Amino acid sequence: MPFVTSADGTRIGYETRGSGSPLLLVDGAMCSRDMGPMPAIAEALSDRFGIYLFDRRGRGESGNTLPWSMDREIEDISALVAEIVEKTGEPPMVFGISSGAILAARAAAANTRIRRLALYEAPMIVDDTHAPMPADFVARVRSEVERGRAGAAAKLFMAYVGMPGIAVFIMSLLPFWKKVTVNAHTLPYDLSLVEPLQKGKRLDHGAWAGVTMETLVLDGGKSPAYMRNAQRHWANTLPNARYDTLPGQTHNVKTEAIAPVLATFFSERLGQAR
Repeated sequence: MPFVTSADGTRIGYETRGSGSPLLLVDGAMCSRDMGPMPAIAEALSDRFGIYLFDRRGRGESGNTLPWSMDREIEDISALVAEIVEKTGEPPMVFGISSGAILAARAAAANTRIRRLALYEAPMIVDDTHAPMPADFVARVRSEVERGRAGAAAKLFMAYVGMPGIAVFIMSLLPFWKKVTVNAHTLPYDLSLVEPLQKGKRLDHGAWAGVTMETLVLDGGKSPAYMRNAQRHWANTLPNARYDTLPGQTHNVKTEAIAPVLATFFSERLGQAR
């Protein structure tokens, strides 16, 4: 497996699939190169793009130099972008999902070599249609991780995002629970990314002013009002973004629903996105 070395010396593992213009995929909470929505999305897009899948720090083949900060994860993406440009001669396009959408946008604000950006359902709360994240929630999850109770941290997270308690309990008894929770120790990272954006307040335009590339902000038609309100507001906040909805989809978006939309957006000539 190839690696890049981030600014703090952390090795970040990645893999490539397909050929064509480079497209970097940024995972959300607890996901990795081989778990979550991105492997299937990568496969669906690999006939049109050169896909770059990577393990965010602390996951899979990537290192986990402490202390964590959002800036370190941005540097990881910058190292990957530099590697892609060196290998292909092209600046990459980037797709981020869930908390990975926030990270992708933060990285895009810091890296002008990202050519185009697509974002799906960043978990923000920008109005009163959902209660803000409890002030002690990140600390509670971090405490479970520090006590070596990654499974308990995962259960807290799943309950917070709305999974019924009985479903979480049944999952925890099944053989694949270990695979589900293998990256749960990184939950404090993702929650630290999203917590400032889950206070029920409108977004600061200045914080996103650097995201000047053409951007597509997506949500699912069956997602809750707070999620859809946030995506619409974010698209209006970003300097060069448009907003669209995938009918019938939720936060657990189906590959067959999102892949064609991404393929169309990333195939458009620069300056032609609508």
